[in-house]
Amino acid sequence: MSSILQQASDWLDEGRSVALATVIETWGSAPQPVGSQLAIDGEGNFIGSVSGGCVEGAVVTEALDVIADGAPKVLAFGVADETAWEVGLACGGKIRVLVEALNG
Repeated sequence: MSSILQQASDWLDEGRSVALATVIETWGSAPQPVGSQLAIDGEGNFIGSVSGGCVEGAVVTEALDVIADGAPKVLAFGVADETAWEVGLACGGKIRVLVEALNG
Protein backbone atom coordinates (compact mmCIF):
# COMPACT_ATOMS: atom_id res chain seq x y z
CA MET A 1 0.00 0.00 0.00
CA SER A 2 2.93 2.37 0.59
CA SER A 3 3.67 2.38 -3.16
CA ILE A 4 0.09 3.57 -3.79
CA LEU A 5 0.46 6.45 -1.37
CA GLN A 6 3.94 7.22 -2.72
CA GLN A 7 2.56 7.40 -6.26
CA ALA A 8 -0.25 9.69 -5.10
CA SER A 9 2.34 11.91 -3.42
CA ASP A 10 4.50 11.93 -6.55
CA TRP A 11 1.50 12.93 -8.68
CA LEU A 12 0.71 15.76 -6.27
CA ASP A 13 4.35 16.90 -6.43
CA GLU A 14 4.02 16.98 -10.23
CA GLY A 15 1.03 19.30 -9.89
CA ARG A 16 -1.59 16.71 -10.78
CA SER A 17 -5.02 16.52 -9.18
CA VAL A 18 -5.41 13.30 -7.18
CA ALA A 19 -8.17 11.34 -5.44
CA LEU A 20 -7.79 8.42 -3.09
CA ALA A 21 -10.36 5.61 -2.90
CA THR A 22 -10.34 3.44 0.23
CA VAL A 23 -12.40 0.34 1.03
CA ILE A 24 -14.17 1.30 4.27
CA GLU A 25 -16.53 -1.63 4.70
CA THR A 26 -17.03 -5.16 3.33
CA TRP A 27 -19.69 -7.85 3.69
CA GLY A 28 -19.46 -11.47 2.65
CA SER A 29 -16.99 -12.48 -0.01
CA ALA A 30 -15.27 -9.18 -0.80
CA PRO A 31 -12.40 -9.13 -3.31
CA GLN A 32 -10.22 -6.76 -1.25
CA PRO A 33 -10.04 -6.13 2.52
CA VAL A 34 -10.95 -2.96 4.38
CA GLY A 35 -8.13 -0.44 3.96
CA SER A 36 -7.32 -1.38 0.36
CA GLN A 37 -6.69 1.72 -1.74
CA LEU A 38 -6.72 3.06 -5.27
CA ALA A 39 -5.06 6.38 -6.19
CA ILE A 40 -6.41 8.19 -9.25
CA ASP A 41 -5.05 11.28 -11.00
CA GLY A 42 -7.08 13.86 -12.91
CA GLU A 43 -6.33 12.15 -16.22
CA GLY A 44 -7.76 8.83 -15.07
CA ASN A 45 -4.43 7.10 -14.41
CA PHE A 46 -4.60 4.86 -11.36
CA ILE A 47 -2.61 2.53 -9.14
CA GLY A 48 -3.85 0.02 -6.58
CA SER A 49 -7.10 -1.87 -6.23
CA VAL A 50 -10.32 -1.70 -4.27
CA SER A 51 -11.96 -4.73 -5.85
CA GLY A 52 -9.45 -6.87 -7.67
CA GLY A 53 -10.53 -5.24 -10.94
CA CYS A 54 -14.30 -5.71 -10.57
CA VAL A 55 -15.35 -2.08 -10.04
CA GLU A 56 -12.21 -0.04 -10.60
CA GLY A 57 -13.62 1.58 -13.77
CA ALA A 58 -16.67 2.86 -11.92
CA VAL A 59 -14.52 4.08 -9.01
CA VAL A 60 -12.17 5.93 -11.38
CA THR A 61 -15.16 7.66 -13.04
CA GLU A 62 -16.52 8.75 -9.66
CA ALA A 63 -13.04 9.85 -8.56
CA LEU A 64 -12.81 12.22 -11.51
CA ASP A 65 -16.06 13.84 -10.31
CA VAL A 66 -14.63 14.10 -6.78
CA ILE A 67 -11.48 15.74 -8.15
CA ALA A 68 -13.62 18.21 -10.12
CA ASP A 69 -15.89 19.30 -7.28
CA GLY A 70 -13.87 18.43 -4.17
CA ALA A 71 -16.78 16.74 -2.40
CA PRO A 72 -16.03 13.24 -1.07
CA LYS A 73 -18.33 10.34 -1.96
CA VAL A 74 -19.11 6.97 -0.47
CA LEU A 75 -19.79 4.36 -3.14
CA ALA A 76 -21.51 1.03 -2.52
CA PHE A 77 -21.28 -2.05 -4.72
CA GLY A 78 -22.88 -5.42 -4.17
CA VAL A 79 -24.52 -8.29 -6.00
CA ALA A 80 -28.01 -7.13 -5.04
CA ASP A 81 -27.31 -3.82 -6.78
CA GLU A 82 -27.94 -3.90 -10.54
CA THR A 83 -25.05 -1.46 -11.01
CA ALA A 84 -22.68 -3.88 -9.30
CA TRP A 85 -23.48 -6.58 -11.85
CA GLU A 86 -22.98 -4.06 -14.65
CA VAL A 87 -19.50 -3.19 -13.39
CA GLY A 88 -18.64 -6.79 -12.61
CA LEU A 89 -18.84 -7.31 -8.83
CA ALA A 90 -20.02 -10.89 -8.99
CA CYS A 91 -18.02 -12.26 -6.06
CA GLY A 92 -21.06 -12.51 -3.83
CA GLY A 93 -20.06 -9.76 -1.43
CA LYS A 94 -20.56 -6.05 -0.94
CA ILE A 95 -18.11 -3.20 -0.52
CA ARG A 96 -18.27 0.47 0.41
CA VAL A 97 -15.56 2.77 -0.88
CA LEU A 98 -14.74 6.30 0.29
CA VAL A 99 -13.41 8.53 -2.49
CA GLU A 100 -11.79 11.83 -1.48
CA ALA A 101 -9.68 14.45 -3.20
CA LEU A 102 -6.14 14.97 -1.94
CA ASN A 103 -4.46 18.36 -1.64
CA GLY A 104 -0.80 18.86 -2.42
